[in-house]
Amino acid sequence: MLKERIENHLKEPGNEIYKEEKEFAEKHQLLSNAESLIVKNPETRFANAYIERGNKETEEVLSQETPEFLNQPIDYFVKNIKEFMYLESEWFGIIGADAISFEFDDLFRTYDVMLGLKLPKKKAETIRSYLKRTLQGDSATFDLMFNQQDGLWELNFALDDLEGFKEDMTINDAYILIYRYLFLLAETIEEVN
Repeated sequence: MLKERIENHLKEPGNEIYKEEKEFAEKHQLLSNAESLIVKNPETRFANAYIERGNKETEEVLSQETPEFLNQPIDYFVKNIKEFMYLESEWFGIIGADAISFEFDDLFRTYDVMLGLKLPKKKAETIRSYLKRTLQGDSATFDLMFNQQDGLWELNFALDDLEGFKEDMTINDAYILIYRYLFLLAETIEEVN
């Protein structure tokens, strides 16, 4: 899955890639043109993303945002507690995610990440094992449920439980951290195959 998606990406014109994909490609000897490969700054990964802010209660779209919105500190969602953010990116296809939503949970006081993962149902134990092993903190929890109708895993977890989380990070930094975490999940599943 991941190997095939990265191989396909490397065949596309432009040869632009980020650190995670490059390290994976080197590890699995997928690079025949490494000298012409451009490793991009991680800050630019979501420069072409589709971004919406919505109302948590009604799911009404409040505004479509430009990538500049990602430069806001994550506490934007503490200050705007009724809002959530929805982000689609071409890069999510590589890790098998559809879109990633982000909000602040006023009950548990955590930054919540919600997404769908296009991974086989039979990978349940590998996914659960990865989440249990890698989420940090005494009260680290996650919700993972397979949606039979959509054929994907619905996953929710707290950003606060990821190694590297900082209260003063930007929304862009948060999405970079989330992407890396999900990339390592996809890599783990690939290696268990």
